[in-house]
Amino acid sequence: MAELTVATYRVVTRLPLERAVSAIAGEQSTGTFVSVAGETDELRARHAAVVLGITEIPPPITEPLPGARGDGPLRAALVRIGFPLDNTGPSLTNLLPVVAGNLYELREAAGLKLVDLEPAAAFGEAYLPPAYAVEGTRRLVGRPEGVLIGTIVKPNVGLRPADYVPLVRELGLAGADFIKDDEVNADCPPAPLAQRVEAVTAALDEVERRTGRRPMYAFNISDEPDRMLRNHDLVVAAGGTCVMVNLNAVGLPAVAMLRRHAEVPIHGHLAGVGALARHPGIGIGLVAYQKLARLAGADHLHCGGFHSKFYVTDDEVADTVAAVRAPLLGGFACLPVLSSAQWAGTAPVTLDRTGTDDLLVLAGGGVLGHPDGPAAGITSIRQAWQAAAAGVPLSEVDAPELARALEHFGTAVAR
Repeated sequence: MAELTVATYRVVTRLPLERAVSAIAGEQSTGTFVSVAGETDELRARHAAVVLGITEIPPPITEPLPGARGDGPLRAALVRIGFPLDNTGPSLTNLLPVVAGNLYELREAAGLKLVDLEPAAAFGEAYLPPAYAVEGTRRLVGRPEGVLIGTIVKPNVGLRPADYVPLVRELGLAGADFIKDDEVNADCPPAPLAQRVEAVTAALDEVERRTGRRPMYAFNISDEPDRMLRNHDLVVAAGGTCVMVNLNAVGLPAVAMLRRHAEVPIHGHLAGVGALARHPGIGIGLVAYQKLARLAGADHLHCGGFHSKFYVTDDEVADTVAAVRAPLLGGFACLPVLSSAQWAGTAPVTLDRTGTDDLLVLAGGGVLGHPDGPAAGITSIRQAWQAAAAGVPLSEVDAPELARALEHFGTAVAR
């Protein structure tokens, strides 16, 4: 059999399952809605998608997609379909329209979601793996063990370049490992990237002189591809050690282009992924998406957060972190990032559900909203992780920063 990329879908239909699945496989390879003269037996043998398995599962309780054919009861299955490498080559640009293209519009499907992906081995040879991931990031920030703790500059927008200096300085002196721009703040009018890089770099230089450690700052360079490469070069020329991209905004093939060019880690933000992943009946699940992002070369990848402010279950977050940490094509290591309403109090559940501290935990409000200031916010999270690792309940830790965080954020979470 020819080498295949295998996609796993959760399919819902009112039609016989085999009919619906056959329509998906045909539409995304050699077939269309009627027979055509060019679809010979020889062509199908080389290029037709192959249905590798159909495992029926309980149907969902969600409404079917509009326009779905049939009037029978809803049936659902996990379906594995193999797409010949000869159809796409080892190309993300070619693969995406095949495994996540027009199939969503098929009326045979009352629900369709890509939930997993097994890329053909040739993809591992065609794409550069993330260059830094866990170990490289640890080396750059000077923290060889223990959880990596960071934050996001807030307010998201509206700050001027000079406003970054005191905040970055304070966070760096408090021991933050990582600081980043917000996803909505790239090369924007209030703080143009070139001016922001100059201001932040000056603050980082001061932190390094005073502490001997330099936090990693992820500058949001998301832009059109040619500008994104120039933005990367601007950051590197100033001594920056990380760039951030909004993966969905710039597109995964553009991320792969950046990876071939990059000299520093690529922090992959998933802004907009909820449109793909949130609904169980359509889109691309995070387990499948993270493989595509790692193939494109992202060193860090957001995975949601436990007890999140966003709509994601703790089970989904745990599954995504485990998937990001699992080898892909024998490598493609990546650092999982936890964010979204993270604070000192989420340390125990995060460690319990992931079983690792090879994580980058980002707390925006959980650091900047600490009643005693950002430095106390960073310290409180470090104290919480040390307690969680030692199996000590947070309420029993004699540390004022952590106690204040539990009092302040615990009340906020309860509301």
